[in-house]
Amino acid sequence: MTVGPSPARNLIGGVAFILLVTVLGVAGYMLAGWTAGDALYMVILTIFSVGYQEVHPINTPLLHCLTILLIVLGCTGMIFVTGALVQFFTASQLAQLLGLKRMKTEIDRLSDHVIVCGFGRIGNMLARELHSSGTTFVVLERADKRVAEARALNYLCVQGEATDEELLITAGVKRARILASVLPDDAANVFITLSARSLNLGLQIIARGEMPATESKLLNAGANQVVLPAHIGAERIAEIILHPEATRLIRSSPQNRGFETELHGLGLELEVVTAAARGPFTGLTIEEIESRAKGAFLIIALNRQDGSTVNRPASSTRVRAGDGVVVIGRAGRTGALYAFGSKPV
Repeated sequence: MTVGPSPARNLIGGVAFILLVTVLGVAGYMLAGWTAGDALYMVILTIFSVGYQEVHPINTPLLHCLTILLIVLGCTGMIFVTGALVQFFTASQLAQLLGLKRMKTEIDRLSDHVIVCGFGRIGNMLARELHSSGTTFVVLERADKRVAEARALNYLCVQGEATDEELLITAGVKRARILASVLPDDAANVFITLSARSLNLGLQIIARGEMPATESKLLNAGANQVVLPAHIGAERIAEIILHPEATRLIRSSPQNRGFETELHGLGLELEVVTAAARGPFTGLTIEEIESRAKGAFLIIALNRQDGSTVNRPASSTRVRAGDGVVVIGRAGRTGALYAFGSKPV
């Protein structure tokens, strides 16, 4: 299949031809004794087919031939440039229209996909992770710049307000498996959660909250899980300060990070949590805790407050207040982990 010249190349070629004809025409009239200004004026009038009147009499064979060539080549060139210009704009609009239509067709075919509401800092990072894992997803974003960025990365992206139910329907919310609302606006995330839940009762909704007080509102609106980025960041810093050994055990080396990735693939997560002073598991033995957890997680190490680390603790080992507890649990940050009194990082 042979592909013809692009509209942009046609346009550039046509403009270059007109400039060449203009230069040659001006040079020809100047050889006949005209000034540069009169020559340029005559060439412009002729090429654009205006023809007010001749600047000087065209009364020699040289001027006759030059003017005829200028009319033929100049007018032909202008017709070509006009056509190339129309083709350029039409092709751009047509490509955009076809691209949007193709994207809509692809979205209409999706099922059990993920919808990401918002393509800001967190939405961008989330989309990259989903893309790298091969998960099918659709991004909802209103800002032109972010939409262009998402589409440049070949992400399926629908432009508009994610709070609009029609836009959620366009993104396939009724067929989706998960919706992640990660806008930096708590009110918008609550509204999106309400709308998405009303459109799909079986949808798993993960919502972002800026203020801790928003967590209960999002849960009441229908969110299955709420993520508080600022809170998580503070807990992560606290874990590094309080339990550096346990933190290094989990994330210090590429090998451990690779192991953690493999666990994710098996539906498991490796976490470090802090045993609260009055937590329901504090003071119990490893055996008692795992028994109460009913298989939700296993304890693989303890980081004592004195800095010592107990790897593969015996079933009779007791968890003390302030201990860093390294656990392997089921994916989704199961509620059993919260029983220690501190959320996992």
